[in-house]
Amino acid sequence: MINWDAHACLPQHPLADFTPVRKLHAAGVNYVSLNVGADMNPVSQVMSVIAGYRATIAADPERYVLVSSVDDIIQAAADGRMAITFDLEGAMPLMEQPEMVALYAQLGVRQIHFAYNRNNSVADGCHDVPRGLTSLGHRMVEAVNENGILMDCSHTGRLCSLDIMNTSSRPVIFSHANPYTLVQHGRNVTDEQIRACAATGGVVCVSGLSFFIGSAQPTADDVARHAAYVADLVGVRHAGIGLDICFTEPGLDDTPPGAFDPSHWWPASAGYSMEQPPTFTPPEVWRELPLALRRVGMSDSEAELVLGRNMMRVAQQVWNAPQPLAKAA
Repeated sequence: MINWDAHACLPQHPLADFTPVRKLHAAGVNYVSLNVGADMNPVSQVMSVIAGYRATIAADPERYVLVSSVDDIIQAAADGRMAITFDLEGAMPLMEQPEMVALYAQLGVRQIHFAYNRNNSVADGCHDVPRGLTSLGHRMVEAVNENGILMDCSHTGRLCSLDIMNTSSRPVIFSHANPYTLVQHGRNVTDEQIRACAATGGVVCVSGLSFFIGSAQPTADDVARHAAYVADLVGVRHAGIGLDICFTEPGLDDTPPGAFDPSHWWPASAGYSMEQPPTFTPPEVWRELPLALRRVGMSDSEAELVLGRNMMRVAQQVWNAPQPLAKAA
């Protein structure tokens, strides 16, 4: 059995401590996608983070491995190592160049969504004016498909996410999103979005973040309830887990350089408060999830699908897609 956490955040700093990754592994997680940057992070910071994370992984090969296939993840689990890939939250680090997608893929990015809450030249954020996927966005979706990267729609505007799912030739996921029907927050996804994701063959991975799950102190039962809603709506093969735990490290400043305004990215009008930050499930919740999923009516085999097998299926389809060979100059 593979436990798959579709999204987690360490400090956006090359010296970030990987102790939280070890805690996830100790709690039974075999694979985690680590965020390496978002729309508010300049490319210089994103590249520095990727270099730092890669160095940390390479320095401890008995504990971590940067993977590129599902077979790699299965082997890592057999070896007792944590399998890791990276993800990007937004298209701004792509610098409006579809060719950047291939570069990030080579550096370990295996998952990307195109907008972090706000609009950009590629896509719409969920807390901005709806426009739909731009012409550049269509080219970006093609680049993501061609390079065997998971196309993610978390943080993306509703209309735009539907455009992306209609455009993509590969299954699309939400790596960390919750049902809007259960909690009416703009970051959550509607039944229409969930159905569209399932229609691509994709997976909606529910998060454990307090704002989106509707609990000040999220538990395994809260996560299971949201996963069960997705499973009941579109089938258990389309539900997964991406807890979106954001780990901090005292003394390590990962604030984006330049004129960074948190209220722009997390607007008060959308329900965010700088005075009341979100809370997260602890890593140890992974130990409790199998029983919590059974309490909402899932069998052991169904729980295994939600905890990892569904995302393994989608990654097997996407990561193994034919990728273009680099042409010599």
